[in-house]
Amino acid sequence: MGTMTGELAPEAVPDVGAFTARVLRFDPAALIRFRPTPSGNTALWARLPFGVVVTRRVGGELADDVTVRASELLAALEGGRTSLPRRRDAEWRFALPPHAGRVLDEVPSGELRRISAAAAETLRAASGRGVGERRLRDELLDHVAMIVTAAADRAEVPVRLVQAVVRMGFLDRDDATPVRIRLAAGWVGAEATFGTAWWRPASLTVLSASVHR
Repeated sequence: MGTMTGELAPEAVPDVGAFTARVLRFDPAALIRFRPTPSGNTALWARLPFGVVVTRRVGGELADDVTVRASELLAALEGGRTSLPRRRDAEWRFALPPHAGRVLDEVPSGELRRISAAAAETLRAASGRGVGERRLRDELLDHVAMIVTAAADRAEVPVRLVQAVVRMGFLDRDDATPVRIRLAAGWVGAEATFGTAWWRPASLTVLSASVHR
């Protein structure tokens, strides 16, 4: 396993490129943060414009916590370079979940695809009908797609979290593959095969109640 000290390990390049390209579809000015993990690999982090942070683990160890601009990173990779571009550590101002938390429940990948497709169809159907598209999009993102419970804990999973997992390409092709819904210090996470999306509600959406999903 290679060590990344400003240089990407060969085994990390395809996954880093895929993650970065997806993030740039959301935000041309996005940042990518590389963080070493206790298990000896590297976690990529990015914040999407609608308030969800996404992460994916890649091969290779990183000696330091480094933030770079996504566009500069992708340009370097497309040019065949494996060295990280100029550091932008001071530009990262986003909170991250403090730990992986615990699993509340598992949901089939196909269910998340269905929710994402339904939200997209609702937005398409409203286009051109005098409905404020931006307002409708924001309302759709805030809509609670499912409620997950475990023991006394309850977490609301909004469409924005589902859309992040689907559009980042984190889901397995098999619709039966489970996505783990996690809870970590007020953050709600959706852990799929190829990455995890996290969202922290403005107000803590964790209650003591028994609710069905």
